[in-house]
Amino acid sequence: MTSSVATTQHSPPPSKKRSRKQIPTLALVAPSVIVLLLWMIVPLVMAIWFSLQRYNLLIPENREFVGLGNFVFILTDPALWTSIGITLILVASVLLITIGLGTLLAVLYNQDFFGRGIARVLAISPFFVMPTVSALIWKNMLMHPVNGLFAQITRGLGLGAIDWFADLPLLSIIIIVSWEWLPFALLILLTAIQSLDTDQLEAARMDGARPLALFRFVVLPHLSRAIAVVAMIETIFFLTIFAEIFVTTGGGPGLATTNLAYYIYLKALLEFDVGGASAGGLIAVVLANLVAIFLVRSVARNLDT
Repeated sequence: MTSSVATTQHSPPPSKKRSRKQIPTLALVAPSVIVLLLWMIVPLVMAIWFSLQRYNLLIPENREFVGLGNFVFILTDPALWTSIGITLILVASVLLITIGLGTLLAVLYNQDFFGRGIARVLAISPFFVMPTVSALIWKNMLMHPVNGLFAQITRGLGLGAIDWFADLPLLSIIIIVSWEWLPFALLILLTAIQSLDTDQLEAARMDGARPLALFRFVVLPHLSRAIAVVAMIETIFFLTIFAEIFVTTGGGPGLATTNLAYYIYLKALLEFDVGGASAGGLIAVVLANLVAIFLVRSVARNLDT
């Protein structure tokens, strides 16, 4: 009798067992998974549906199913390949500038000097400015051919003023986007360089390594993973640059600054070609996924080494 009472007292309450079994994990995560799938699938299905139709908002009554006609039209459009080339140039140039300067600035800002905290805040602050606002600042206050700061400097040197957005439009966009994203690269790389073991640096110095050799054989290998992560994140965002181009050059002159995102915008909201814009959007999705797969594999390989 005593043993049966003890067994009953030490066994967990049956009500708690039932309550744990009544709330399975699938029921908890299912709503968020369903919302996420709908958030992704519905726009994708609508884009696929419109890409298979001839649908122009100016003549909606001529809407009809054309199969892959929109894809053939888009892929044979020279403007598409021009926009893809400009997109790749824009992404590669800004990556090179932000990672190169970000690495050098991270090494400099890791040193002890007076006002280092204020200097770090000022260096990172451009990242918090909205793309539209930064584009307006560069367009009206810095690169304006009459009232801009750069024009005042070049006139003072007797070189005349440069009309940046007419003579060097793509370089202007690269400078603006690099100014916006350099703080991001600096922040990640500075955090990574602060985790470098100082004993390793001291040992290399005692072996006679000079500053350039320390950077080449100790600091740079330590930053390789952070550089790979910065390149992956920045590339994903650079493939969709739009606000800077819309505010400053409008994709011009001609197609000089029309990247893939702005090309789709021209098709959708200026030519009102919903079918062509949807086909272009799907091509952009495929291109972005190819780049993402390549980058993810590169980063994963880097992290494994």
